Amino acid sequence: MREVTDPLLDLVRWHSEPIVAQTFRSTVAAVISYVVALLLSSEPAPLTAPLTALLVVQVTLYTTLTTSVRRVNAVVVGVVIAIGFSSLVGLTWWSLGLIILASLVIGRFVRAGEFVPEVAISAMLVLGVTTTRVAATAWDRVLETLIGAVVGLLFNMLFVPPLWVQPASEAIEGLAARMSRLLLSLGDQVTGHTSVAEAAARLHEARRLDHDIVQVDEALRQAEDSLRLNPRVKEGLLSRVVLRTGLDTLEISAVVLRTACRTLTDLAKARTDESLFPPAIATALRELFGHMARAIESFAVLITTQVSANAEEAEDRLVEELAASRESRETVAHLLLDTVRDHPRQWQLHGALLAEIDRILDELDVAKRSERLVEELNRQSREQREKFRLVDKLRGRLRLGRPGRRTTDVAH
Repeated sequence: MREVTDPLLDLVRWHSEPIVAQTFRSTVAAVISYVVALLLSSEPAPLTAPLTALLVVQVTLYTTLTTSVRRVNAVVVGVVIAIGFSSLVGLTWWSLGLIILASLVIGRFVRAGEFVPEVAISAMLVLGVTTTRVAATAWDRVLETLIGAVVGLLFNMLFVPPLWVQPASEAIEGLAARMSRLLLSLGDQVTGHTSVAEAAARLHEARRLDHDIVQVDEALRQAEDSLRLNPRVKEGLLSRVVLRTGLDTLEISAVVLRTACRTLTDLAKARTDESLFPPAIATALRELFGHMARAIESFAVLITTQVSANAEEAEDRLVEELAASRESRETVAHLLLDTVRDHPRQWQLHGALLAEIDRILDELDVAKRSERLVEELNRQSREQREKFRLVDKLRGRLRLGRPGRRTTDVAH
């Protein structure tokens, strides 16, 4: 029975993946736009329409809207440039170079974005036809582009793209898991003798976290776009801010963790013939790193969970692990202070390690996280108000004008 059910479960998971849904959505939208273009365009094979639909039907509704505007803008500008050139010069090597140069330059000014090359492509395709068919080909290309953009836009509005929050949440939890494993490895490293090669390996592992953070950031950006303008999401701003501030915290913690690995590497270089720490301190440090590892995992669960009960449970675990971490940190600090006279060498590295531990615990603090959330929400609200300040002014004027009209009506 297991051999039968496992492939079925894999098939269900495969169909539920957002990337699979996006593949089918793009294919259907492209086919629909081609059929519509066959009915409305005079071109025998209006492939510009499905090409536009493929580019317009993005993974999120927000990027679909912005992409549609930029692509139509690019094609129209390219067509206008081609019509202007066709009335003055024909197609020669120097006119081709001139139209490409002009299209790329003008494309920057009209804010075509990543579709700046599309300005030049449209101009070249239109200029390449005979002079008698320039106008017809030009407006057919504009029509096909509009068809593809409209079909893609309507398709995404009627069939809202999937949310990409879950892949981003999994990426964040994966980053936290790698940081947790690194902390546990440091706990094993401080007990007994540690070679320079072993300490350098942990440092290299910490440096690889930078690459992981870049990948997580890309996944989070996609998730943030999927939350914008999505009618299925009630609190999109809050979800975006929670995930973004959470990743910022993990990123800062990863940087400090890398610095801590460098501190331990320097200690290993200075103590090649002995243990990094005495047994009592090593045991306390291992316990401390274990609490910190579990705290980071709890923090990731807290910022990625969608259920309030699970969030409360994760927050309780985070508070417990942070309290245990601070208690273990105090134990380590007192032990290091007690042995500083017996073991005075590299005492500055001991202080640096404690400071780095303090920074990580401070970043993970629940109260600080709440303050950061409030600050970011206020900042986002201010930006929205500034962006729509003109709209607010118009609304204010309309509100001020209404009482006057009512008073006039009553007077009459």
